Amino acid sequence: MPFTVLIVDDSPVMRTFIRRVINLAGYADATFVEASDGREALARLEDCSPDVILTDINMPGMGGEELLQELERNGTLHTTPALVISTDATRDRLHRMMHLGARGYLAKPFLPEDLRRELERVLGANHASAE
Repeated sequence: MPFTVLIVDDSPVMRTFIRRVINLAGYADATFVEASDGREALARLEDCSPDVILTDINMPGMGGEELLQELERNGTLHTTPALVISTDATRDRLHRMMHLGARGYLAKPFLPEDLRRELERVLGANHASAE
C-alpha cells in the first residue's frame, strides 16, 4: 500500500540516501516530501499529510528537537508518527527525543533492514513492504 514520507534533514545527500534506502527496503511505491529544517517541515505539513515523519536532530534554523516540540504542541504527533534518524546517539538525547513523542530512533549510519523494521513497526501491517 502506498504511503507518504516527510524527510527532514539539512543534507540533500542524506535525504536522497534515505529515499534510496526506503525504496531498497521494499517500499518502491512510497511518495516523498522533503524539508531542510523544522520550519520548512511545518510549512510542508500545511500541504500534505504524511504517514510518517523522519527527522534529523541537528539542523540549522529549527532542529529536530524543536520540530518535535511543535508537532506535539499542535497534536500532529498523535496522528503522524515521527522517527529520529541522527548521528547523535547519546542515551540522554535518545530519551529526550522519545519523551518529546518520537516513536523510534535510528543512529546514522544504519542498515536498510533497520529502517524497514522501524517503518513496519510504526506504520503497521497496512504499509508492510512486499518482500
